[in-house]
Amino acid sequence: MSNLMMVTPLRIERAFVRRGVDMPVQRTGMGARRATRAAARLSGDGPLALLGVAGGVAPQVQVGDVVVASEVRGDDVTVSCPTATLLAGALRRAGLRVHVGPIATRPGLTRSAEIAALAAGGVLAVDMETAPVASAARGRPFAVVRVVSDTVAAPLWRPAILRNGVIALRTLQQAAGVVASWGAAAGDRRVLLASPRSFCAGVERAIEIVERSLERFGAPVYVRRQIVHNAYIVRELEAKGAVFVEELDEVPDGARVIFAAHGVAAEVRAEADRRGLSVVDATCPLVAKVHSEVRRHAARGRTVFLIGHRDHEEVVGTVGEAPDRVIVVDGPDEARAVNVADPTQVAYAMQTTLSVEEGDAIAATLRDRFPALLAPPSDDICYATSNRQAAVHEIAAECDLLLVVGSSNSSNSRRLVEVAEGAGVPAHLVDGVADVELPWLHGTRTVGITAGASAPPHLVDELVSCLRGLGDVHVEERDTVTEDVAFTLPREVS
Repeated sequence: MSNLMMVTPLRIERAFVRRGVDMPVQRTGMGARRATRAAARLSGDGPLALLGVAGGVAPQVQVGDVVVASEVRGDDVTVSCPTATLLAGALRRAGLRVHVGPIATRPGLTRSAEIAALAAGGVLAVDMETAPVASAARGRPFAVVRVVSDTVAAPLWRPAILRNGVIALRTLQQAAGVVASWGAAAGDRRVLLASPRSFCAGVERAIEIVERSLERFGAPVYVRRQIVHNAYIVRELEAKGAVFVEELDEVPDGARVIFAAHGVAAEVRAEADRRGLSVVDATCPLVAKVHSEVRRHAARGRTVFLIGHRDHEEVVGTVGEAPDRVIVVDGPDEARAVNVADPTQVAYAMQTTLSVEEGDAIAATLRDRFPALLAPPSDDICYATSNRQAAVHEIAAECDLLLVVGSSNSSNSRRLVEVAEGAGVPAHLVDGVADVELPWLHGTRTVGITAGASAPPHLVDELVSCLRGLGDVHVEERDTVTEDVAFTLPREVS
């Protein structure tokens, strides 16, 4: 465990914090003057955390809520706290109501007009001690956790302050253990960035199709299923006016609809035609290639073994090209058990986002059982999937931990976790910094980071920035191949 220094302004705060952790807790004293004197004595370069109660400023902050400072604002200082999102995620998993945002320090009790001004500037809570401590903490990991004991609606001088104060202090006690875990996660690290990572050409194309459709046709534009499997991208496009639906019956007659990058079955296209919907097709060209292969084999009377995960949207859409001719093979056991009426008329295709090893192993089993099996004219697993898996292989042996940025419904992202685990490295899939669990970082000195093909690059940048907030970080970019693939846009938006 790192040499965490934990401080509180008041004795009562220290008493409750010490109930939550088995470690010394120092006290600054109440007010900016005492905090300034105490800050001068907070020597060392290890992690420093300030805990206490505070007054709520923003209307959404209620008594008992936890505020984790993203930055601390004083009269003449602003200090950033880059690990705030990481710590807030851990506090939420502990069952607490948490807000992340600026905390302001003022020399005395704040008047209503000043509270309104602070709230207008985005401040969530106000106290009298944090800024001097934050100034003294520059250069070391620093976190601020304040629990709201009073708000504009429930001010200090109300009789309920005693009850509200107890609520806040008990919450502070709960938070203390999580802050201790944050301290244990602090330390200097090497970060290996696998490359290539993040967006592929098909994902960039799909996102651009939605954005151009909104610009050209105006909101709303309907999108059947998630345009790509990433929660952040979906939220971002929703904010711009995209409406995501599960099926076409949710789309008004005559409206404009975009088919997602994973492709759709022929029956979905037919329904869109019957309904008079204006369709913009964002199907990835590499998925469209697999659809074309399936149609070609089916037209020649062949049975197609589709190697992939049965419930994945891409597989569902591909099966829909020739449902009477396609048999999904979801794993090696199914490859060993599957049978067909004519074993001389068989071919196989693959889901584009499979693990390369998984797909090759299943195909080998099928080839052993069906000597006449026809292979795709070129690899079905897309270049981006195989490149990202190769990049993980490149760094895995050097890592204590590998973090894959991507959503849980992203097949290619989940495969990256499996590749790392297959190499003996603990690996976790995270949508962003808030999903990183503190114990994963305990004792790690080399962390590998990659991102699935549908994950935005800036989420990786945020993760690296957070790790820098835990200590000195040496970043190494490991390039395995340069990607220069680009796909044209559909005529509707080109």
